[in-house]
Amino acid sequence: MFEFIRRQRRPVTRDQAADEVGISRKLAAFHLDKLVDAGLLTVTAAAEPRRVGRAPKAYTASETDVRVSIPDRQHDVLATILLDAVLTHTPDETATEAALRVARQSGIASGRQGRAGLGGSRLGPERALTASEPMLIQHGYEPERVSPLCIRLRSCPFHPLNTRAPDLVCGMNHALLAGFVTGLDTPAIEAVLHPEPGECCVELQATRRPV
Repeated sequence: MFEFIRRQRRPVTRDQAADEVGISRKLAAFHLDKLVDAGLLTVTAAAEPRRVGRAPKAYTASETDVRVSIPDRQHDVLATILLDAVLTHTPDETATEAALRVARQSGIASGRQGRAGLGGSRLGPERALTASEPMLIQHGYEPERVSPLCIRLRSCPFHPLNTRAPDLVCGMNHALLAGFVTGLDTPAIEAVLHPEPGECCVELQATRRPV
């Protein structure tokens, strides 16, 4: 129904939307109002002649971009890192080195934002891992606390691009998360490469101390 309204490029009434997808007008109204609440449609005046009583509602598509992916993918993050790497690339570094540098810088900035809301107290490993979870969830990593001192990342937000250039994408991913830990300002945890089939190549864990 949403795709139909976008294609019309003009206000669409509930009756027209219902007829297009083959459902009742009442059910169409329910879904149309949900799309309005989500900011995907806007309500306008119907272009057809006014009937007795209230003028019928009509709907047009908003300018909001719609992108749905389950699990969440963050290809725009990779695109931004690569674009910044191209724009800031210096003669004394390779393209890969530039990408890793920018990925780390991006992670540090994200970590500093997370640290700002935690006050100045020292973070132990458990608290640091807990503080990392909102960012990991937001970016589609699907974190799972497999132990008090370890978070596994069950989804790679850069799939399937990681299958085309695993060394580059996994390296950028590791640099991003390592930068995040640096920005979080805690030596208690670290981002470690630990690839598992079907999952992210990195996990966050308590810093390993020499025996």
